Amino acid sequence: QVHVVESGGGLVQAGGSLRLSCAPSGRIFSLNAMGWFRQAPGKQREVVAAFTSVGSTYYTDSAKGRFTISRDNTKNTLYLQMNSLKPEDTAVYYCNRFSGPPFPWGQGTQVTVSS
Repeated sequence: QVHVVESGGGLVQAGGSLRLSCAPSGRIFSLNAMGWFRQAPGKQREVVAAFTSVGSTYYTDSAKGRFTISRDNTKNTLYLQMNSLKPEDTAVYYCNRFSGPPFPWGQGTQVTVSS
C-alpha cells in the first residue's frame, strides 16, 4: 500500500518562503492527479494546488501567484513552493490524490506563518 510522506514545513515570518516535498513509500505511482491540501485548526481540509489527470495545474485563488506546484519524476517527488506567505496560510499541509480514491493520509507537515 502507498503511503505519502510530507516534509519541509516550519515556522516562517509573513512574506517568507517554504518548499514542501512529498514522496511515497511503497510502490511508485504517477504524480499526475496529485495535489497539495491543507487543514487549518477548526477548518476542513482544502485543496491548495494540484496536477490534474492530464497534467495541467490547478490552483485555488488563495494560492495563485504565490504557490507553485512541481514534480520531479526521476525522484517521484511532488513539491510545493510557497512564496509571500501570509498568517492565514498557517495549516498542516498534506499531499494526496487530487482525483480518485485518496491514499491513506500522511502525517502532513506543519506550516506556521507569524505576522
